[in-house]
Amino acid sequence: MTAAIATDGFVSTPAPAALAAAPSRPTVLPVPSIPARHAWYPESVCGTGCRQSDDVDIAGGLRVVVRTVGLAAVVLVLVLTGPLVVMAPRMIRRRYLGRAARGLLSAIGVAISVDDRRPFAGTARGLIVANHISYLDILALAVVSPAHFVAKSDVATMPVISALARRLGVITIDRASLRGLPATVQSAVSHLHRDTSVAVFPEGTTWCGREAGRFRPAFFQAAIDAGVPVTPVRLRFVGEDGSATTAASFIGDDTPLDTLRRVLRARGITVEIRVHEMQLPDTDRRSLAARCERLVAA
Repeated sequence: MTAAIATDGFVSTPAPAALAAAPSRPTVLPVPSIPARHAWYPESVCGTGCRQSDDVDIAGGLRVVVRTVGLAAVVLVLVLTGPLVVMAPRMIRRRYLGRAARGLLSAIGVAISVDDRRPFAGTARGLIVANHISYLDILALAVVSPAHFVAKSDVATMPVISALARRLGVITIDRASLRGLPATVQSAVSHLHRDTSVAVFPEGTTWCGREAGRFRPAFFQAAIDAGVPVTPVRLRFVGEDGSATTAASFIGDDTPLDTLRRVLRARGITVEIRVHEMQLPDTDRRSLAARCERLVAA
């Protein structure tokens, strides 16, 4: 039987003499192709190396056990009481979600410090934008203003926040695809038109807390289309000495449980929530994004 050699898409059958003279070559199996990421795919340079210089005070084993039991208790209460709050008025639901977020953060040992710099402090409405460090950011923002969050679809499977995220209503996004972005932005516009808040992390991915990414302008168009203000919020996880800690970060090869274990074992973590003045939307989403980025990074 003679072998077939493919050349430029055509198949030819060589002469037997040519086959005999040709040296044998190992069979090379095709390598499955990996879909290329688009040019605007959000990527972070933060990884395990960001934690090498982080001196975290470790809590004792007993405290870790107490926190774990406390977290399980809070989650159980939310599971039992959540269905009862679904039909309650919006104001009651918002208070419930805010207190649930506080309870979850407290259970895992994270204190909360809110610095509201608005002339009239209160619940933020409209589009809320913040820097992104961890999936715990959703809990931190819910303390200030329970909102529909734009997040990856797998956020609903993450520990600690999955139950609350479902109650808040997650607007899912596939970061690897640009085709679904306009529909996701339009979904945010629809929620804003219904006088509900929408929270988004314009960096598109998580950073360690010491470094930060650029604010992508896409979702700022939702505020422009809906005619609602934008509230910039800066999130910062700090240790007992007041310096930034990466213990709560979700970076590199971290799994959700990796982040949760570090937080449960760390002592004296505080999440600082700085709420800046509302920014009125203009007609240029890029300038609006840059303005909010400067406030958050300041």
